[in-house]
Amino acid sequence: MAFSKDINELVTEDTSGLLNKHESWERVTLQDVVEVVNGYAFSSSGFNTGKGLPLIRIRDIVSGKTDTTYEGVYSKDYIVNNGDLLVGMDGDFHSGFWRSGIALLNQRVCKLTANKNFYNQKFLAYLLHGYLDAINQNTSAVTVKHLSSKTIQSIPLPLPTRKEQDRLVEKLEELLSEFDNGIEELKAAQTKLTQYRQSLLKSAVEGSLTQQWRSENSDRVQETGEQLLSRILKQRREQWQQQKLTEFAEKGKTPPKNGQDKYPEPVQPDTTNLPKLPEGWVWASLSQIGWLDRGKSKHRPRNAEHLYGGAYPFVQTGEIRSADQYVRHTEKAYSEEGLKQSKLWPKGTMCITIAANIGETAILDIDACFPDSIVGFSTIVEGMPIEYVEYVFRVLKHKLDDEAPATAQKNINLEILSKEAIPLPPVIEQLAIVKSLNTELENVELQKAATALGLKQSEAQRKNILKSAFSGQLVPQNSNDEPASILLKKIKQEREALAKRPKTKQIKTKSAMKKITVEELAKWVDNYKGNSFTFEELQTAFQGDYDQLKDCIFEMLSAKKPLFKQVFDQKLNTIMFIKEEK
Repeated sequence: MAFSKDINELVTEDTSGLLNKHESWERVTLQDVVEVVNGYAFSSSGFNTGKGLPLIRIRDIVSGKTDTTYEGVYSKDYIVNNGDLLVGMDGDFHSGFWRSGIALLNQRVCKLTANKNFYNQKFLAYLLHGYLDAINQNTSAVTVKHLSSKTIQSIPLPLPTRKEQDRLVEKLEELLSEFDNGIEELKAAQTKLTQYRQSLLKSAVEGSLTQQWRSENSDRVQETGEQLLSRILKQRREQWQQQKLTEFAEKGKTPPKNGQDKYPEPVQPDTTNLPKLPEGWVWASLSQIGWLDRGKSKHRPRNAEHLYGGAYPFVQTGEIRSADQYVRHTEKAYSEEGLKQSKLWPKGTMCITIAANIGETAILDIDACFPDSIVGFSTIVEGMPIEYVEYVFRVLKHKLDDEAPATAQKNINLEILSKEAIPLPPVIEQLAIVKSLNTELENVELQKAATALGLKQSEAQRKNILKSAFSGQLVPQNSNDEPASILLKKIKQEREALAKRPKTKQIKTKSAMKKITVEELAKWVDNYKGNSFTFEELQTAFQGDYDQLKDCIFEMLSAKKPLFKQVFDQKLNTIMFIKEEK
């Protein structure tokens, strides 16, 4: 959905202090001092890596660089150079200066160029974050938030005197350069900590983390990984047989003579491309070393309230997070009715998500139920730490995501999980790995928390400096400056003069695009015979500017009595537009 509120209300309701202005300043609509250029819908057939010009997409705005290039016809209107101010028009509405050389402006990214006679480009950049954030917070969305160029153009910018703008930028650059460098260093530290955590986990499952431990404790190892696997497989068969005997006894039946022949042998791991393990380790499949089963209950809180409100914790998929490792509390709990159509899994069960965010893991620290979007895993032999398997799965997470079928919503199943190869060291070494990782990862989390606190404090201080600047407190007003009221008058005079100039006839080129209007779109919708249509149908009907078409759609959706509404069709995995009844 698009922003539908009166943008001037945001200024009135502002509590952040970032939309403020000094009493001596004026306000000016952004479009009166800034040129807004929308990106072009370049054909994806020309996208590549290395040929043609770099192509700026929404995801490239924060980093200021791109890996995508475009080879094909383009207009110079869509050229971007270093120092150009860009805004992403979908998602979180980020803005930033481009800094990676000449490039092309792709669809849903716009370029802002301030008229330097009236507005300082860097001052605009400092201001813009607060306004875009306020618009974002007041934009509803079914799928992705959308920002129109019309909304950007209507932003009521504060207008200090032109010289005061320059003084403010000079002071802000002086004060914020140190903060920004510190923030970048803290963010880099966060990245390094994340990388270090992954390298720790990788070294643990490959055996290098406990290399010294093995050389110093070889005399303590009474059972190799291969011997451990044999013992597990033996107990696995025995547990299965005992379970079947119990089931027959409960039903008052005699087990068949050949019942043992029906034992489902666990799948063998495929070790073809797997690395060599340390001496004493062995590869095993997940189904060989433990029991796997899906959770029970397809009922979610939103459509089965009668199953909830009892004493049996119910774990939802979003509550499974590897970073937490243990599930100790749940938002929901099953009633007796809920338990009847589910299963209570014991404390110590490892949960694995198989839908949405695939491969997230956590260990139950309570008895709990969970839905069929989670798989439960429990070890077979006593003393083997479930935490070791959970750490292995943190390394496997990306592999599991890659193995998920490419459907509308990615998911994996028991068959995929059962085949996953697990490096199996002796139990005593597994315990040493878990102990070492627990200590090291706890230290990493403490450092990450300290870094996050430093970032939060730096961002707060940065915000206070900006609030001081925008309220006119950062630099003194100079009585010798030309008043902001005079500057505003000059802006209006120039706009009026431009409006009176005869429009030059534009020569149509190969890249010229047909203008799309709300009136044309409304007429098309009114004449459309069906009750619903897709964006692709609109693109086919209107062979013009992609952004113009989207802007027209957003404007019509924001009307008091819209001709159509936007919904997400889960079956088709696409956004649909439904005509409203007249």
